Amino acid sequence: MRTPSGPGGRPRSVRVRAPGKVNVSLQVGPLRPDGYHSVASVYLAVSLFEEVTATSTPGTGVTVSLSPASTLDVDALEIPLDERNLAVKAARLMAEMTEDPTGVHLTITKRVPVAGGMGGGSADAAAALLACDALWGSGLSKEELAHVAAELGADVPFALLGGAAVGLGVGDQLSPALATSRFDWVLVPADFGLSTPRVFAELDRLRDEEGIAVPEPIDVEPAILAALRTGDAGGLSHLLVNDLQRAAIGLAPQLRDTLGWADSHGALASIVSGSGPTIALLAPDAASAEDLAAELAHRGVEAVAVHGPVPGARIVSDTVL
Repeated sequence: MRTPSGPGGRPRSVRVRAPGKVNVSLQVGPLRPDGYHSVASVYLAVSLFEEVTATSTPGTGVTVSLSPASTLDVDALEIPLDERNLAVKAARLMAEMTEDPTGVHLTITKRVPVAGGMGGGSADAAAALLACDALWGSGLSKEELAHVAAELGADVPFALLGGAAVGLGVGDQLSPALATSRFDWVLVPADFGLSTPRVFAELDRLRDEEGIAVPEPIDVEPAILAALRTGDAGGLSHLLVNDLQRAAIGLAPQLRDTLGWADSHGALASIVSGSGPTIALLAPDAASAEDLAAELAHRGVEAVAVHGPVPGARIVSDTVL
């Protein structure tokens, strides 16, 4: 077990990075009586990482700030820097489970689009859990950390796990999926966010309007798992599905332009990531992904080439200050 601070009581700082994700497949069931939706999804962790640095402070409180090293414009982001922040909630949960926690300041470096359907807030929470566990020597097992993560939201356990996984229930019942080959993507973030509850509500509205009754999803398409297992990007391109996509487009029709452009400029396929509005373009290989990103940049469209699967939350540094 590690001590909460360094020699002579000097503060310690633990830095953790955790990945954003793309939903390769996302099937959504009907609205349940508890207000949630059952899903069957395939998650893929990609190489766009959030970082959280947890630094011990006097007392027992939790504070948070955004790092100027963020690649996003943090001054323009409407991110709560109080108890509403998911990373703060994670740190407080860890403090409750730790015998003698110090105070902690969390510094968040934002790189994953905010309200973009890529689980950036969940990655922050996962990183904060792991950082505080190391900082305070909480000694929780991976299974215990995953249980705490599930209390914070459906995507948080996957940000801890990383790689590729099947998510059932509300997305928190995870089973690792074998994906040993690299898949290359280009992410196209929007200059606005979409509220996840609002996108789900729009899907419910559309289904009610059309009189569509959908069953509860109980599993994912086996062909998707086979394509991930064999590294078949071409095969995977025909299997991408996102039930939330039409709802996201209904709320943000301009997404059609990027989806249509991508399909005619070398992308194998394009899909709205999660609840959107980030769009993920599947590329044949790394060079093609870089070319796609460069072409989009030439058109004045922000884009970043990434790959997956990548590991989940990992400690980057542990320093006595």
